[in-house]
Amino acid sequence: MKLTLLGHSERYCVEQLQLALFARETPGEAESALHRGRVWLTATAKITIGGQTTRASRRLRCSEESVRLRRRILQQAYYLAALPHLPQPPAWGALAGVRPTKLSTRHLLAGGTRESAGRELRELYFVTPERCSLALDCSESTVAAVAAAEPSDISMYIGIPFCPTRCAYCSFVSRSIGRKTELLAPYLDALMQEIRVTGQLLAASGRRIRTLYIGGGTPTTLSCEQLELLLAAIGENFDLSRCIEFTVEGGRPDTLSPEKLNTLARGGVNRMSINPQSMSDRVLRACGRPHTARDVEGAYRWAQQAGFEAINMDLIAGLPQDDFDGFRRSLDAVAALAPANITVHTLSLKKGADLFERPDSLSPAAEIARMVDFSEATLRALGYRPYYLYRQKYMAGSFENVGWQRGGTSCLYNIYMMEEVHSILSLGGGGMTKINLPGGRLRRFHNPKFPEQYLQALPQLLDEKQEIFSLLGESPERNEHGHFDCKRYDCDDE
Repeated sequence: MKLTLLGHSERYCVEQLQLALFARETPGEAESALHRGRVWLTATAKITIGGQTTRASRRLRCSEESVRLRRRILQQAYYLAALPHLPQPPAWGALAGVRPTKLSTRHLLAGGTRESAGRELRELYFVTPERCSLALDCSESTVAAVAAAEPSDISMYIGIPFCPTRCAYCSFVSRSIGRKTELLAPYLDALMQEIRVTGQLLAASGRRIRTLYIGGGTPTTLSCEQLELLLAAIGENFDLSRCIEFTVEGGRPDTLSPEKLNTLARGGVNRMSINPQSMSDRVLRACGRPHTARDVEGAYRWAQQAGFEAINMDLIAGLPQDDFDGFRRSLDAVAALAPANITVHTLSLKKGADLFERPDSLSPAAEIARMVDFSEATLRALGYRPYYLYRQKYMAGSFENVGWQRGGTSCLYNIYMMEEVHSILSLGGGGMTKINLPGGRLRRFHNPKFPEQYLQALPQLLDEKQEIFSLLGESPERNEHGHFDCKRYDCDDE
């Protein structure tokens, strides 16, 4: 759909909402305009599809204008104009960003109540009551995670951008190694250098690691010997005395063995992620995943025997060859294992994924909606509670990914990373460092994604660590409610 702007240049916020509401190939024209009068700032929208034209407007006093409020009325006007063209009101209303919970979290951190936060989501952003409840549950988990952290705390991510093979839905940048393992040894050597330099700077900084997450790719692509070397380097260079959560992403069950899981447990890891994505062998084959549902159950039992109590399992709603009944059976099978965490993703297709070229093989949005609704009803009935969520661009049905926990086992790293409530220090290929600064400012530093690029850039990355730790010397602020400064939420993802 063609989008024309009049009187403003806020293309991104309007365009992202348009992409969330309409399919990319929807024929039609849309116009977003902003008029500044002596008293009122007025946003108008006009949308024409199939010969039908609809209009809407929203306004605010010029004296109250801010970037966030200006973008809000532009999106509100566009949403209201779009509503008559939609088969039903979208669950997330006029919210188009990947972090809708930032709004309710900001409200709670500023001293608001669950009721007032929900009213804001419903009345200002047209979010459905069901999604309001979901967002508020997650925001309450974020507030608890913030309260459990100290200003000197950080979290750490270590990236292992290798996988045995590439899954059909995957858009993550990682190197499929197959039988070619020549990059692994030089990559680990480079990572060890980054770990040593970072450890020296971290010790001098007074900062302490609260949570540590090794992701990828598939970190358990590494051999037992390579994992032992990595874990030993972490233990030698970092003070983990305050670290309460150490996660390794063992997402592919075909990369796990009792020996590897025991190696990880001996190395201090206390949380594992074992991700079936589906418990249907037919669906797994269609996705290019070489394991079976029985392999998943075996890996889970091995993890339990190794002593892991905090285990996460992922499922994806909307995979090729899947339907509601198949997804229901997968969820029931995973829930029967009673893992501490279950994360339910909605399929998101990006250009890097093989399935991007054949979207006709996927479930329709109405079928995915049934899957998502069923997962929430089932998991709540089993005593699970949502603790974090996020959305992605091009997500099937414009739904969300939700992490569920039982018994107070929220993955704190996921909360800290997604909600950006304290600094994340990232090492290795594909990592993103996020430094929270006073006044709500946020600085990001990206490590190169591919292993080859990471190896070439290592000298610059080591030099960059000096700047990162200089910024970490600036202490986060607390507000009058005892929470970290929530001004950064003014740059939210509405």
